[in-house]
Amino acid sequence: MSTWADTARTLALVAGCVAPAAWAGTADTAAARAALGRTATAAEVAAWDIDVRPDFQGLPKGSGTVAQGQKVWDGKCASCHGDFGESNEVFAPIVGGTTADDIRRGRVAAMTGNQPYRTTLMKVSTVSTLWDYIHRAMPWNAPRSLSADDVYAVTAYLLNLGEIVPADFTLSDANIAEVQRKMPNRNGMTTDHGMWPGRGHPDTHNTACMKDCEANVKVVSAMPAYARDSHGDLSQQQRAFGPTRGVAALASAQAVSVAAAPVATVAPGARLTGQYQCMACHALDRKVVGPSFSEIAGKYRGQGDAHAALERKVKMGGQGAWGSVPMPPQPQIPDSDIRAMVGWILEAK
Repeated sequence: MSTWADTARTLALVAGCVAPAAWAGTADTAAARAALGRTATAAEVAAWDIDVRPDFQGLPKGSGTVAQGQKVWDGKCASCHGDFGESNEVFAPIVGGTTADDIRRGRVAAMTGNQPYRTTLMKVSTVSTLWDYIHRAMPWNAPRSLSADDVYAVTAYLLNLGEIVPADFTLSDANIAEVQRKMPNRNGMTTDHGMWPGRGHPDTHNTACMKDCEANVKVVSAMPAYARDSHGDLSQQQRAFGPTRGVAALASAQAVSVAAAPVATVAPGARLTGQYQCMACHALDRKVVGPSFSEIAGKYRGQGDAHAALERKVKMGGQGAWGSVPMPPQPQIPDSDIRAMVGWILEAK
């Protein structure tokens, strides 16, 4: 019995000696882990601190002309956005939907009108947003590959397409604040909503269930079937690339015994001008980027080959007939659709 007691005392003494050493080892390991990493250098911080704010803080020095911007655009941007920023093939159009009156008052009237879509220049309130996004994220396949001067030039080119600056303009860090005072939607920014400044009410007051939860979930609110196709088939209205994709609303809509409201008949040609984004540059009765459809109809009316001539113009494009802005070719549009659009345009009053 005494031998066992002696052994127990010995083990206790050994444990008492080993425990502090083990604790010290653990503390050393924790200290070493806490020391991982280091303070970022000034150069490293500067490499990440590239945002440009609406007050132009962070804007680097530089300059670029509209002509230089067109060269950069044609080589690195047009394949996705079109030669004139009008394409809706990959992304939403950048240019279109703004007027000289919008530039004067700082609000884009088409934002609350019947414009079939919203372009970038219709929505953006600050020119710094254009500069910052192009600098950080473009081109799509090689972001941050453009120099500061290239970004100034591309921004100048887009502003010229929107008729905000003239064709001989040079955009720079010295005059960009003056350009801000001409942005078509500069007064269109609002804070009258719940997300900003954050005093709104939440949409739900639910709490997360952790135990004794309902086994079956019942949907108590949904879009009524008769409203699903109130805007047509959304899957045909959205591009297949990017953040927004439409659902096939018509296929899922259920027949209901609700009297349908009368729907105005839209001529096929008129519908196609919206589908192929002709309205980015033209309107029925006013000049946008190109002439109005009424002006075009007036010019061709009475000519024996009016239909054929205008069909060729749409297909092949052209320049000089209505000013310096060229009409881009539209080889991707089927001949039958071009024929329908031309027929409708020539009937415009």
